Amino acid sequence: MNPLKQYSVPFTGLKLGTHQFEYQLDDTFFNAFEYSLIKSGNLKVELDLEKQETMMLLKFKIVGEVNLDCDTCLAEFPLPINLYERQIVKFAEAEMESDDDEIISLGRKETEIDISGPLYEMINVAVPYIKNCEQAGKECDQEMIDRLRKLSIDQQHEENEQNSDPRWEALNKLKK
Repeated sequence: MNPLKQYSVPFTGLKLGTHQFEYQLDDTFFNAFEYSLIKSGNLKVELDLEKQETMMLLKFKIVGEVNLDCDTCLAEFPLPINLYERQIVKFAEAEMESDDDEIISLGRKETEIDISGPLYEMINVAVPYIKNCEQAGKECDQEMIDRLRKLSIDQQHEENEQNSDPRWEALNKLKK
């Protein structure tokens, strides 16, 4: 079964006006996307769908937290997410591509819209490029940072130079 099927919003039977939908995003949502940067989280999505004659306006409110790995100490930390986004859906005779990321074009024969892709993109854009524990108000794991420094290439190179065989010292002087 497709875990993203529940994020298809049927709009054909809806009257003109605003309609509310609620969704809960958890680990199964993020695991449905291959190579997802976010592996787990707990988010509540409130969707206001305003249906008009020739278009729909989707207003998203996404609140919760996602679990990320710190780029500095590799520890997992929860990052709070609080988003307000909107998406415009236009009806056209044939599906046409739009340069505007805010506009989705649907054919007249479509009966539902899949919001899983836009939801996933909105959440991923809200995640900072460089992720660290300080963004969640936590301190990095100092023990792990010390261990990573110890294992770094520069540190190992310095140790190798200090513990080098005296027979190779003459060759090392030539290299410098």
